[in-house]
Parts: sequence; structure tokens; C-alpha cells
Amino acid sequence: MPQPADFSLLQGEHGSTAKLTGDWTAESLEDAGARLSENLLHSKAVTLDLRQVGRCDTAGAYAIIRAADGRESAGLLLARPETERLLHLVGEAVQAEHSPHRQDRGFYELLVRIGRGVVNLGIDLYETLVFLGHLLTSVGRAITNPRKFRAAPFVALCERAGLDAVPIVAVTTFFLGAVVALLGINTLRAFAAEVFVVELIGVSVLREFGIVITAVLLAGRSASAFAAEIGSMKMNQEIDAMRVMGVDPFDALVLPRFLALLVTMPLLTFVADLAGLIGGLVVSWNTLGLSPTFFWQRIADNVGAAHFWAGVSKAPVMAIVIAGIGCRQGMEVEGDVESLGRRVTSAVVQAIFAIILVDALFALLYMELNI
Repeated sequence: MPQPADFSLLQGEHGSTAKLTGDWTAESLEDAGARLSENLLHSKAVTLDLRQVGRCDTAGAYAIIRAADGRESAGLLLARPETERLLHLVGEAVQAEHSPHRQDRGFYELLVRIGRGVVNLGIDLYETLVFLGHLLTSVGRAITNPRKFRAAPFVALCERAGLDAVPIVAVTTFFLGAVVALLGINTLRAFAAEVFVVELIGVSVLREFGIVITAVLLAGRSASAFAAEIGSMKMNQEIDAMRVMGVDPFDALVLPRFLALLVTMPLLTFVADLAGLIGGLVVSWNTLGLSPTFFWQRIADNVGAAHFWAGVSKAPVMAIVIAGIGCRQGMEVEGDVESLGRRVTSAVVQAIFAIILVDALFALLYMELNI
């Protein structure tokens, strides 16, 4: 049965001695710590004798340290080794809690953050090049030895990244085409040129909106899924187990996802283009009375296939960017859930940013080539 914590204060020739008895634990402490602190507040050269203390936990050690810190001058400490070690650990924790943390502010902190950002950018660029080199090596092995290529996960990933994404891509681009048609009709009506809304729909959907919306949807859908799947395997040490068994994770995980997105991206872009044109057709038919035959004939005559191929030609590059970023972020996951969440978020953000950047570069290139 625990003994209540207590103490006795003895006066001597060379100062006072506080002799602690009982169990100094959270269960039996009660008000002993407060009474000890009050008695030692103005005492000088107090010796703390803890040799008669039964059990002592962190609550009791904290009460003793708080009482000892309030006296005017230090004294001796008599305790068993285990009690002394506990007091030392609790004392370090208390000192660390109350020690002021230096916070750099102003111009110096700005320079530190800029320096860290530059260093992290260089590290990230180096790791990206390493990932790309490993991926190219895996592609080379698949070409030289096709029998080692895993067709089953490739087909399953084509279904997940391609067929399963058709409804959301089609619905999104359908309404986007309808919105472009509405805005075009309202703008061109001031010039009595509503009929040219067909060309506006065709060029905007085929050249830009179809591929960009498809890529953004796949960035939020596939890049995050790739990062989460590979990251979860990294957390569970499944990737380490693959390496132990002699299986390259790039061959088993990265390459099938890379090729699946490379194959399905142009197909999804075609679906997006078709759905966007149908959305513009519906609005034009209901608002201006343009028949479907007239709409498609005007698209064929005045828009042509050049804008369609200009948009579809971006699809492989977008697929490489999305799959590469998603898989790389998954491979960078560490052993905790927080790291997994950060990497999945980074995969989506970086993929969307890269999509906009790639589309801008293609626009500049096609402008220079007059395509």
C-alpha cells in the first residue's frame, strides 16, 4: 500500500535538513510538494535527504525540484542513485521548457530562408535527374528484354487511369465547351458575328482546354494515387523487401504506371475534345439555332485537324510529367504518415504547376513555328 508523501525539517549547526519520507508519486503526493516549497522558501543551505523516500515518479521529482528552486541558496542532495537520475532527467526537461528559444527575425531570417530554398531546389533537381536516369534504365531493360515486362499491372493501371477517368473528363469538358460557347456568343453578338463562335469553340477546345483540363484532372486523380500507393508501400517496407528479393521497384512499380499514363493520355484527350465540342454544339444549337450538320461542317472547313494534332501532341509530355512527379514523390516518402501526406500534396501541386508551365512552353514553340 502506498505511503503518503511527507517530510520533516531539522535544524542543525550548518543549516537545515529536509528529510523526505513516504512515496513521492502522483497517487500519494497530495499537498506535500506545496508544503515543502513553502517551508524551504526562505531557508538557507538546506540539505535534501531523499534516502528514506520509497517510490518516486516524475510528478514527485517535479514537486521536489520546484520546491528546491525556490530557496535562496543551494545545499546538498542526498539520494539513492536511481532517484538522483530521475531528478536529473526531470530537471533537464524543466530547464529545456523554460529556456528561451532564439528566434531570428528580419533580414537575417529572410536570407536564411532564401538560402535554404536555393539549397533545397538544387537537391530536388539532383534527385529528379537521378530518378529520371533510373527510369530510363528501366525502360531500356524493358525494351531489351520484353519478357520481364509486367503486363498484368500495366493493363490494370490503364483501366484505372484511363477507362475509369472517362466519365469525369467527358462531363468536365462538356460543360467547359458549353461555357466557352455562351461567353463567345455574348461577346460576338456586339459585332453581329455570332456564327464565328464555332471557330472559337473548335480552336479553344481542341488546342488548349481539352488537353489542359484532362491533364489537370489526371494530376489530381492519378498523380496523387501513384504517390499514395508507392508511398504506402515505402512506409510498410515493401519496397525494401522487393530490393532484398532482387526486384527493382522501378520495374515493378514505376514503369507500369509511366507507360499506362503514356498510353491512356492521348485517348482521354480525344474524349475531352469530343465532349467539349458537343457541349459547344448543344449551346450553339439551342441559342443560335445552328444545326449539328452546319456546326461540324464549319469545324472541318475552318478549324481543321491542325489544332487537334497540336493539342494531342502535348499529351505524351503531360503524361510523362504527371506519372514522373507522382511516382517520384511516392518514392521519397519516409516512415511516417505526415511524410505521406506532404508527398501526396506535393505531387498534386507540382504536377499542376508543371502542366501549366509545359502548356506555356508549347504555346511559345507553336507560335515560333507558326503552327
